[in-house]
Amino acid sequence: MLDNLNRQICKIQGRLFELSFDKGYDSENFITVFMKSEVAQNLDSEYNRMQWAGEEYILEELEEQEKENLIKSEKIFDKEVLFWTGYLYRYWHYYKNQSSKKIVKIAPAKIVTRNYLMFHTLDVEKAIDNFIEMYSQNK
Repeated sequence: MLDNLNRQICKIQGRLFELSFDKGYDSENFITVFMKSEVAQNLDSEYNRMQWAGEEYILEELEEQEKENLIKSEKIFDKEVLFWTGYLYRYWHYYKNQSSKKIVKIAPAKIVTRNYLMFHTLDVEKAIDNFIEMYSQNK
């Protein structure tokens, strides 16, 4: 169970993923670039100023650091799918103490969004456990 601060950070990451919709970024690319970025690594650390920044500031940092890797396209997920994915990934970090890079390797954006309809109504920890189980079965 997460404390209120960690839940707030999960919501910030969810809103960050929603912002990618407004910017027209290819969703799968955006999620992968973000999860492998220094910005996500900073959010993973025990304490970093990025954890206190809003989603707009985090997006600016990401755009500055990864501008050559972010792609605009018509391949954009629904906003609620984006929010849930961002929230889920950050929650996963706290729940399993895994890095963003490792999380996106276990459950790439394509897999997470494909399973959204089945998993988004589950308890977040149960959804994470299901993704881990899927990964271990496919290894």
